[in-house]
Amino acid sequence: QAQLVESGGGLVQVGGSLRLSCAASGRTLNNYPMGWFRQAPGKEREFVAAIRWIGGSTYYADSVKGRFTISRDNTKNPLYLEMNSLKPEDTAVYYCAADHRGLWPPLQTGWGTDWGQGTQVTVSS
Repeated sequence: QAQLVESGGGLVQVGGSLRLSCAASGRTLNNYPMGWFRQAPGKEREFVAAIRWIGGSTYYADSVKGRFTISRDNTKNPLYLEMNSLKPEDTAVYYCAADHRGLWPPLQTGWGTDWGQGTQVTVSS
């Protein structure tokens, strides 16, 4: 299985932008769906965005449509999340994930077989 590690989080002002990356080692993830989730303090982990394969279908939570863009390639950083027009409500720990079962669409209970440790995104108002 893949080992995943997120990077790119930090402190940003409202309306600003950040690019998150997810690096992988171990199993190649090219052919498996990947996605981003986030969890704010005191709230459940929620789905953000997913992509089925390189250049493949994407799926976004309504809360981030038009602001976030998910992409992937076959480098050591196979998954990205470009976040624009950030709002304070976007503050959360962001996690990348992959599903080696190839489950799609990504919203069913139990989706995700490999998870990263998360990276903190804080949007100041």
